[in-house]
Amino acid sequence: MAATESNMIPLGTKAPDFALLEPSTGKVRGLYELKSSKATLVMFICNHCPFVKHINEGLVALANDYMEKGVSIIAISSNDAEAYPDDSPEKMAEVADLLKYPFPYLYDQTQQVAKAYDASCTPDFFLFDGELSLVYRGQLDSSRPSNGIPVTGEDIRAAIEAVLNGNKPTAKQIPSIGCSIKWKG
Repeated sequence: MAATESNMIPLGTKAPDFALLEPSTGKVRGLYELKSSKATLVMFICNHCPFVKHINEGLVALANDYMEKGVSIIAISSNDAEAYPDDSPEKMAEVADLLKYPFPYLYDQTQQVAKAYDASCTPDFFLFDGELSLVYRGQLDSSRPSNGIPVTGEDIRAAIEAVLNGNKPTAKQIPSIGCSIKWKG
């Protein structure tokens, strides 16, 4: 498994809008419908990536802890589902149900949303404040599938806590690492 780092786009970047299918409901969901006035976390994930599988329980725990505090959490899969059928919309709905994702899991079929966010890997995280201005882009925590460090979500949790307390997250942000987004063509 080749590891790809996230692109560290400039802090302050505005969240690109989107309207994407939520396979588990069949509804099209948009950023402005799902965003929070406190903080919005956009995560690029997929079903088959070992890095995402490694942190899935941690993502659910993170969402369960912070969605009740008014943080919006949105997951997006942008992988080429033809080349990677485990990432198809049907399989996405199955995984969301199986893992009890409390957040919407959206399908970026055209891959335009991943390109707009300059997402490069799964998982890739983008935390926006209440004005949809980027305040954190980096790793969930230091855990990786083979390093033995427990999944805590400490980096993103610290960033979310800072935003909820009216502060800026630390400027020292470590890129996420995962599988590359599986681009079409």
